[in-house]
Amino acid sequence: MRNPRLASRYAKSLLDLAIEQNVLDAVLADMQLMQKASADSRELVLVLRSPILTPDKKLHILSAIFGGKIHTLTQKFIELLVKKGREFFLPEMTAAFIDQYKVYKKIHVVKLTTAFELDNELKSFIESKVKKSIPEGSIDLETEVDTDLIGGFVLQVGDKLFDASVLRDLNDIKKQFTKNEYIPLI
Repeated sequence: MRNPRLASRYAKSLLDLAIEQNVLDAVLADMQLMQKASADSRELVLVLRSPILTPDKKLHILSAIFGGKIHTLTQKFIELLVKKGREFFLPEMTAAFIDQYKVYKKIHVVKLTTAFELDNELKSFIESKVKKSIPEGSIDLETEVDTDLIGGFVLQVGDKLFDASVLRDLNDIKKQFTKNEYIPLI
């Protein structure tokens, strides 16, 4: 069961506390660690979602996994979640925290999808071009390979999408031929 509103509220509260206590980078590292652990371990997610395990047992398991590796603020946050019965949403909260951190630090996520793996020179060239179009902040370039594109690239910056792929061109040509735009209407 997903609950993005709840995850966002808890993440916002943790972000505000981390800023107030001047431990934002440490809490970010903790959230990234927990997000990776949730993504890598299906068992951890199942433990968090288990209605059979008691809150004390869940807290003991989380302490065994993350104890000594996370900041005390993050530890207290996890204890609060378990006490309130919200540990089920911890994976969503970590993602929401990271997203809100990026908004706070003005880090723009740029997704570049290409038909083949790009070399570092081409990545840095595209990154510099995108930086010029963004007035303030920095960018986080995420690359993905999709061989269905055949050639070209798809660039997504926020809610804007620039599709310069061969696949899109072929689809446009296909639409033109199926509509018969070149046959005069009689």
